[in-house]
Amino acid sequence: MSEKHLVVQGATLKCKFSVEPKTDTLKVKSQKKHYSNDKDAEKKLIATDKEIGQTLEKNTFGKCKMQPNGSGDYLPCQATITKWTGFYEKITLSNKGKILVEDSKGTCPIGGPDCIEVDKHGQKAEAGKQNFKEADPEVHSQINPMVDMAMFQAGMDDNEVI
Repeated sequence: MSEKHLVVQGATLKCKFSVEPKTDTLKVKSQKKHYSNDKDAEKKLIATDKEIGQTLEKNTFGKCKMQPNGSGDYLPCQATITKWTGFYEKITLSNKGKILVEDSKGTCPIGGPDCIEVDKHGQKAEAGKQNFKEADPEVHSQINPMVDMAMFQAGMDDNEVI
């Protein structure tokens, strides 16, 4: 799984058959126990291949190229995911689901296999205390010369919260 991010609640998905390139936001409904990069365990639920059905915020990607209405326009998309491929096979979560990664793809009954793709995986890097402890003072001084990182690190107490 090297170099692939896990997909979490809040990830944006897109469909290759959307007339306008619209995205929709994934809502994890299959489990409430496993989180990723969320120190308070309240926002970033890990998405699995059990995110089936209408599991998006708006359940639409706009107008669908696979549904012409006969007058030169297209009918609205009604996003329903029936299956996922490209998930991480080596871990099974408590909901019996396999973890979705950034190159996982969803199947829609109208668009067919692998028509729904991950646009953004939903994770954000958050610097914590350990990041500051392990920062290279020389590199940091090149990036941010206003802070003396060596002095900052020397003054850090193990019980201090940043």
